[in-house]
Amino acid sequence: MFNRSRRTLVASAVAGLACFAAALPAAAQNYPTRPITMIVPWGAGGGTDAVARIVASLLEKDLGQPVTVVNRTGGSGVVGHAAIASAPADGYTIGLATVEIGMMHWQGLTPLTGASYTPIGLVNADPAGIQVRADAPYKNVNDLLAAIKANPGKFKASGTGQGGIWHLAIAGLLLDQKIDPAALPWVPSNGAAPGLQDMVAGGVEVAPVSLPEARSLIDAGKVKSLAIMDAKPSTLYPNVPTLKSATGSNWTMAAWRGVLAPKGLPAPIQTKLADAVRKAVASKEYNDFMTSRGLGVIYGGPDDMAKFMAKSDAEMGVTMKAVGLVK
Repeated sequence: MFNRSRRTLVASAVAGLACFAAALPAAAQNYPTRPITMIVPWGAGGGTDAVARIVASLLEKDLGQPVTVVNRTGGSGVVGHAAIASAPADGYTIGLATVEIGMMHWQGLTPLTGASYTPIGLVNADPAGIQVRADAPYKNVNDLLAAIKANPGKFKASGTGQGGIWHLAIAGLLLDQKIDPAALPWVPSNGAAPGLQDMVAGGVEVAPVSLPEARSLIDAGKVKSLAIMDAKPSTLYPNVPTLKSATGSNWTMAAWRGVLAPKGLPAPIQTKLADAVRKAVASKEYNDFMTSRGLGVIYGGPDDMAKFMAKSDAEMGVTMKAVGLVK
């Protein structure tokens, strides 16, 4: 009697698994059948938001369903990244992760890392710049660095959360120039846009954000850029010097962005999303949009993105320890 019941139970379980296995490809084949939400961990108006919206619009065309961008700010990026990680792994909530996912756990802000997600594809990378108000007295970045060194604590900077990518960018530069990073206190913000507005209003003196993020204020004559933290000049503002040419420093730092989904996403859905992202990044519309805004275009599929995030995480840990940001 017991053996017969056990055989029946096993047979039922096998049949159930077979049905599930058969249903999964069918669900993936029909995916998506309803709108998709793309979570952005940073505020509207910044570079991450701009990249998310062009990617979302192109995914809509390919997938045939609306892709709505939702900004979930707060906690130095933790709130939005956590919202992506905690969503159902069904392909209907995805997100545009940023470089901070390899930084936040070093600060003890969250246990999340790049390994907490299903990678879909890398889409962008942008180097940091050094932006000041247009009426600031500094003719070049050397003038600014000299002022910071001579007046520790007098000037402040902003553009992301505490320990975020732009904070790390300027802290690393100061360390490289043998200036105590504490000489330029950091004022946390929910992204580049509010940080820049705070600078224009006089709340802070420096916004070490990317040139594309500062573009509208640069073009409006309210902000000027002293340098870019990259090995080569920006295509958007080629007259802005690199740190190497201005100071001799080899320090570089860039933000990256990539599409990911909650961990456990079924492989067929991951593949479908990855194919759509790959086509979006390769499209003329995407490249024209990114070029017009000076945003960098890179691409890496799921496997490459996973390796890239792990490498970035390790490198960020080394740098953050060096500037005292690891808890």
